[in-house]
Order: sequence, then C-alpha cells, then structure tokens
Amino acid sequence: MGNPITNKEGQLAFLNYRLSMFADLLDAIEPETIDTDDIDRLIKILDEIEAKCREFKHRAL
Repeated sequence: MGNPITNKEGQLAFLNYRLSMFADLLDAIEPETIDTDDIDRLIKILDEIEAKCREFKHRAL
C-alpha cells in the first residue's frame, strides 16, 4: 500500500480519480448483458468510495 493521503487536495484528487474511473466503468457496461454479479461489484466499488470519504472526513489534518 502507498502512503496515506494527508492533505485535502490529495484526498480530493484521489476521490475525483476514483469517481471518474467508476463513471467510465458505467459507460462501458452494456445494459443488455449486465448480471447480478456485475451489479454487486458496482455496489462494492461505491461502498469503497464511501468508506474512503468517511476516512478522509475523520482524518486529522
């Protein structure tokens, strides 16, 4: 693992990058072929982003 992101700008850049990757993933999905496993993976990614938001919110700067 890398070093913790300790500044607000770095945290925001990290979250923007993760959300951008998630948006790209959504754009690439074919609605006709998506299954429940795919949806579960999407939910897991959102849960990870949410957890990182909470971590950054509570991290002392």
